[in-house]
Amino acid sequence: MNKNWWKEGVVYQIYPRSFKDSNGDGIGDLRGIIEKLDYLKNLGVNIIWLCPVYKSPNDDNGYDISDYRDIMDEFGTKEDFNELLKEMHSRDIKLIMDLVVNHTSDEHKWFVESKKSKDNQYRDYYIWRDGKDGNPPNNWGSFFSGSAWKYDETSDQYYLHLFSTKQPDLNWENEKVRKEVYDMMKFWLDQGIDGFRMDVINLISKVPGLPDGDKGEDDLYGNGFPFTANGPRVHEYLQEMNKKVLSKYDIMTVGETPGVTPEIGKLYVDNDRNELNMVFQFEMMEIDSGEEGKWDIVPWRLTTFKNIMYKWYTGLKEKGWNSLFLNNHDQPRMVSRFGNDKKYRVESAKMLATFLHTWQGTPYIYQGEEIGMTNVEFKNIEDYRDIEIINMFKEKSEQGIDKDVLMKAIYAKGRDNARTPIQWDSSNNAGFTSGEPWIAVNPNYKEINVEKALEDKNSIFYYYQKLIKLRKENEIIVYGDLELIDRENESIFAYARNYNDEKLIVILNFYGENTKFKFHEDFQDKKVNLLISNYEVEDNNINDIILRPYEARVYKINSK
Repeated sequence: MNKNWWKEGVVYQIYPRSFKDSNGDGIGDLRGIIEKLDYLKNLGVNIIWLCPVYKSPNDDNGYDISDYRDIMDEFGTKEDFNELLKEMHSRDIKLIMDLVVNHTSDEHKWFVESKKSKDNQYRDYYIWRDGKDGNPPNNWGSFFSGSAWKYDETSDQYYLHLFSTKQPDLNWENEKVRKEVYDMMKFWLDQGIDGFRMDVINLISKVPGLPDGDKGEDDLYGNGFPFTANGPRVHEYLQEMNKKVLSKYDIMTVGETPGVTPEIGKLYVDNDRNELNMVFQFEMMEIDSGEEGKWDIVPWRLTTFKNIMYKWYTGLKEKGWNSLFLNNHDQPRMVSRFGNDKKYRVESAKMLATFLHTWQGTPYIYQGEEIGMTNVEFKNIEDYRDIEIINMFKEKSEQGIDKDVLMKAIYAKGRDNARTPIQWDSSNNAGFTSGEPWIAVNPNYKEINVEKALEDKNSIFYYYQKLIKLRKENEIIVYGDLELIDRENESIFAYARNYNDEKLIVILNFYGENTKFKFHEDFQDKKVNLLISNYEVEDNNINDIILRPYEARVYKINSK
């Protein structure tokens, strides 16, 4: 197996709007990040993925870009960015930028020109079509509710927007568009950034003809996803991107790829295909989604969790590499979703971290995860800021669905769960800002904050620090093979890591009850060393272990 810095690293994701505000305007900014770099260095991370900081009207919190080569005024200046990059590199921290090229903002100069007329030189930078009998070109729905098409009176045509109406999709069939994207990527890489996280990169190739999607009796719109995800030319485009840009730099690339299977995922990350290093797959993020999708919440089973993880490990084994995450800026907080954010918040947060940092792949920490930040429950829809939440609430309210049902779904799965400000201390607004925050702080900030975590030697923060250090010191955690133990157990997730002559056993209790675990008889006479646990363990006796609620243990098995 090839060894790479991006396999051995630990990534910390920063959502800048909610990280740290330096000037009191209520919005996190680049200088706020600079202030906290020593905190991140202390944690031990060595790669930062920075969500978009480019010029944007902020319809979708920066994922609607109006100028790819400049910085959003609210976040700072190009000089601030240059200082941030310099300060990160001086601490041996690499910077991964977000690349958002499935769509732009409708305020990008390309689209402003494109709208002017059918024969404008930028018209073909986007996907324009005639309507059908006064209706949109096809029946596709947007990811953010409503039609995926917006009518333009000036030219009597519609443009495609898979997301917000202010996020028109780029036409990757146009060679000029691809050249513009590649030139922009070189612009940033030549300044010294260390790679890209590529937003919904598997949607850039649409099926020719843009046919109607399947539509149920009660559905307002058809499903266009099969005609937009993993399209016919996506691998051609990525191989072209790799040849013209990526291969010329020592960088890390990770693609956000909704709707991929391990078989499809392998096409993106196979070392021999020269596309990407990693993908974010969302099979785990759909584990609690019912037939109606994201907002239809159903119970999940640990065996399903195990099977998803193992399927992706075996699916990419030898040929590719996995990314490991349980939350991000688009997902609820992992301790609220997969752990217990009340009675066992600390224990379950540490247990989930143990899993993420001892499985094979590159772990991603989402800001605030390292102190066990939780989901938030705002009483009023007016307190939410996310366009997906607001559009869903409006659409489903108009269909007569009860407000309490909708709010319960938002509490569980809404993206703003991850976007409340980082809780730095117990002062006003959790020390995030001296002004009025752009979104309210989670009310539990006085109990859960960085200051308290740094004062408590048994905190979640220091547990993360120890996990990251263990990973750096033990190649087996990075490169070791995996085998599941007691696969059908619905309470315990256990697995072995094997590398050269070393073996680790990881045992995780995913629930709030005491649970017995018995080591295989092959290990009964071996000497074992407990590397890390989220509870005090009195001895190394491994016969009939009783795991406490959400307990995690990692043992090193001595071969002799």
